[in-house]
Amino acid sequence: MMRSTTDRTSDATTKLAQLLLSNGAKLGAAQLRRLSWLARSFGPAAVWGSGAHAGQGRVVVVIDPPSGAGAELLYSSLTSDTTVVIPFGENPAFDFLKSKLTEFGTVGACGADGPHALWWGGLRWRPPADPINAAALRVVSCYPRALGEIRAYHLKRSLDRLGLPFTIEAIDTIHDDRLLASEKADFILRMWKRHDEPLLFVDADTMLQALPSLLVEADGDFAVHKWNGWEMSTRTLYFGRSTAAEAMLLTWQELTHSYVAVWEGYLLDQAWSLTSSQMPLDTVWLPRPYHAVAGEAGARRATVVHNLAPTTADLGPDPDFADAVRRARRAGRSGARDSLIVLNSTATSDKAITVILRDVEAAGARATAASLQAVTRAFTADCGGFARLEVSLCPWQDDVRVAREAAFLAHNKVVEIDPAQELPNDLFRTLAASETKGRSVNVTRYQR
Repeated sequence: MMRSTTDRTSDATTKLAQLLLSNGAKLGAAQLRRLSWLARSFGPAAVWGSGAHAGQGRVVVVIDPPSGAGAELLYSSLTSDTTVVIPFGENPAFDFLKSKLTEFGTVGACGADGPHALWWGGLRWRPPADPINAAALRVVSCYPRALGEIRAYHLKRSLDRLGLPFTIEAIDTIHDDRLLASEKADFILRMWKRHDEPLLFVDADTMLQALPSLLVEADGDFAVHKWNGWEMSTRTLYFGRSTAAEAMLLTWQELTHSYVAVWEGYLLDQAWSLTSSQMPLDTVWLPRPYHAVAGEAGARRATVVHNLAPTTADLGPDPDFADAVRRARRAGRSGARDSLIVLNSTATSDKAITVILRDVEAAGARATAASLQAVTRAFTADCGGFARLEVSLCPWQDDVRVAREAAFLAHNKVVEIDPAQELPNDLFRTLAASETKGRSVNVTRYQR
């Protein structure tokens, strides 16, 4: 009897999980789904450094951060048909390797089942082999009613030419000449609830020159382009039909209404960070052809072209606004100020605790990963009465200070842990007991 495609896919996923687990990488279901998709799209997986090279497996899994020479060797062996996967993508020790590659996507931490951020990238995006179903997504856009229909004239014509379904609306806005972030977020959420397809939002002064096949092929929860490599732009946004996509959209909407004076791109960045820390948000990092500027080199071959001045250097009003997150976002990961992972318990208290994994730059990637898994496993086994756990990864002392200050502002208890420490399952019960006895765990390292 021939086995079904579902059975074969399940077997392949199981083998991938075993391959990673044998190398100390514990991934959750959403991360394994993405890895399975990569194996089907690019070829079988092989662990770099275990006698394998890129030619033996077109999905190259990197478990340990390579040296500078090792990164050069790996880079020189890649082809456009190869994808690099980093199961411990949250670790800054991989930043140098990432900087040599084009990042394709990130899948956020899957709770205690996979407390890591899966990162994938390569030399360049490979275009889909088959044309997409034009009805697989819906393009949506809006503009201030006062600007008139001419605002979206070129966008409508381009979508008609491509045969893509779309909804473009004039909306009442506070300002006649522009949208507030809250107005844009409200519109996208309204479209997400009205339609059944995944949504591609573009600003109205935009033109599509080709089918957005990459979005349909990758089929993530959320997709965005990072202007200058770190600054999330709200001019091209994709939201899939998933719980994680809805959570991302709702979080962004809430932030835009709560912080009306803050630039919308930074609020989108924070929504991404908050959502990724609490659920496995599958993010696709869009290449420049999905955020081209009219008049620049390559715009004629781009998929999405925005009517911006060719000399635009930065989309944000303040280029120094979020300096602290730049390095982390360039590497597609959370920074020290952001929590890598947030876990909630069933405890009815209002107590929260922040665990800072410090000195991770000096520790090995496997040791740091093992500590992450031990911390989340201990919290799941016995939360010690804490309602919430937040974990931050800090390579340097300055990062520890930033994470500590952020925890204090949230009124969290703080404990610092070295990656090499062995942690018991009753860790949080022990920490809670030390609080009860008056021995504060704030700004101290955990010691058994």
